[in-house]
Amino acid sequence: MSSPRFAFSVHATDGKARTGVVRMQRGDIRTPAFMPVGTAATVKAMRPAEVRATGADIILGNTYHLMLRPGAERMARLGGLHGFMGWDRPILTDSGGYQVMSLSALTRMSEEGVAFSSHIDGSKHMLSPERSMEIQRLLDSDIVMAFDECTKNGCTHDEAAQSMERSMRWARRSREAFDAGGAHADRAALFGIQQGSLNEDLRRVSAQKLIDIGFDGYAVGGLAVGEGQEAMFATLDFAPAMLPEDRPRYLMGVGKPDDIVGAVERGIDMFDCVLPTRSGRNGQAFTWAGPLNIRNARFAEDREPLDPRCGCPVCATWGRAYLHHLVKAGEMLGAMLMTQHNIHFYQELMQGLRDSIAAGTLRDFAADFRRDYRKA
Repeated sequence: MSSPRFAFSVHATDGKARTGVVRMQRGDIRTPAFMPVGTAATVKAMRPAEVRATGADIILGNTYHLMLRPGAERMARLGGLHGFMGWDRPILTDSGGYQVMSLSALTRMSEEGVAFSSHIDGSKHMLSPERSMEIQRLLDSDIVMAFDECTKNGCTHDEAAQSMERSMRWARRSREAFDAGGAHADRAALFGIQQGSLNEDLRRVSAQKLIDIGFDGYAVGGLAVGEGQEAMFATLDFAPAMLPEDRPRYLMGVGKPDDIVGAVERGIDMFDCVLPTRSGRNGQAFTWAGPLNIRNARFAEDREPLDPRCGCPVCATWGRAYLHHLVKAGEMLGAMLMTQHNIHFYQELMQGLRDSIAAGTLRDFAADFRRDYRKA
């Protein structure tokens, strides 16, 4: 599938897993891809050049947070998100729907959209499909997400159906508003979001409605909301296959390294999660042997790198004892180095997945990963 502004090609498959490339005007995105999260125009504790040096091809920005601070209109006056934060490659922006419903103190949902109070200062706002598309246009996002309602975990089948149907109506309005976006629509892409909770029948209806509307890519939404890995994988056993094979498939908000490996095996191409940055700021490192809490006293005199198998600058330069000291002392450098390592580890994992799919050895790669990786 290709056009002058957006193209996706699958270069190799191994079972349901695929590796390929998304081509956009601001650069190529190798898939499977992990997108570091830059919620408020920054990947926390890292400079853009450092993020790029880890191997990241694309980052994620957040519509909700940026509309509140510094403001979408201000961002547009300053030339858009890329120049503002100094990142010249693709940026995907989420629609803001999840944050509106999870972070705002007071919300009121209607067919029009969601009225809410800012978690920063209590100011009143309305986020609708049309306003979400406008904000993402003002940010000059490369991949725009349709506005949707993230269905809550544990809801009934009827509640999931009502939520999904509303999201599909909002998806059509998002498509129409995006297409009316002038020059931005000529260079950006729009992704639809499949909903339906854990229900196969609702996922199928949602997928067909999205396909009828037509999108450049498709996300599997409504997972990683507390259902657990087993239920998530059970849903991924059927949900991605309902979406077009010639479009990228994006699993929103996932996740842990073992979640990513399992999701790639089930046909997912794109991921994002705050986990590597948040964990880094809190003293947790991801390694090929599993998560490691650098605060633990046993690392106080440990000269080994965080991960002997890692090729990042942190592991090449400093030992666990120094990182233990920085984190325990509350030094900023501790959060910076731990985050840099974690983002690098995630990108090494994605490169390993891409290489093994291309070589037809994903089964062996995944088995070796699971043998060595101890879950926290």
